[in-house]
Amino acid sequence: MAKADTKSKATKTKAPKAKASSKAAPKAAPRAAAAAKSPPAAAKSGIQPVGKRNPNLPFHPGVRAGDFIFVSGQVAKDENGNMCVGNIEEETRWTIESVRRVLKAAGADLEDVVKVTVYLEDPRNFGRYNRVFAEYFPDAMLARTTVEARAAIECKIEMDAIAYKPL
Repeated sequence: MAKADTKSKATKTKAPKAKASSKAAPKAAPRAAAAAKSPPAAAKSGIQPVGKRNPNLPFHPGVRAGDFIFVSGQVAKDENGNMCVGNIEEETRWTIESVRRVLKAAGADLEDVVKVTVYLEDPRNFGRYNRVFAEYFPDAMLARTTVEARAAIECKIEMDAIAYKPL
């Protein structure tokens, strides 16, 4: 009987690099390329960034696409962007307020939210976080998913959201 190959082919190949678009950009001199740069295709099609982008991260706090606003994962931060550390109730409040700030920048608020995804560091905090969530969304008509996950930064909770607010 032949021995099975225990080496995975995946370990022999390199991961693909991210591409900005499916079309290869024409090569041009750096100055000519900068001068000829047109707005991104997304801006042309009605997709608009919301909020100030962190220069160290490749995404915006939110994006408006037509009547929908997509809020990137928010954590417990104050209005100046400083991390806030507290118990799960406090961090839930600060996180929801962070989501609210992004929504307000797009002309919406919490009552416009139709979907929330919540990432809890410790699922034993579910009941405590859920009580605070219910205070902010008392008559909610939204879908929600809550999962256990450890964030890339030190926090107890992270939330992203989708809101529907016709222009």
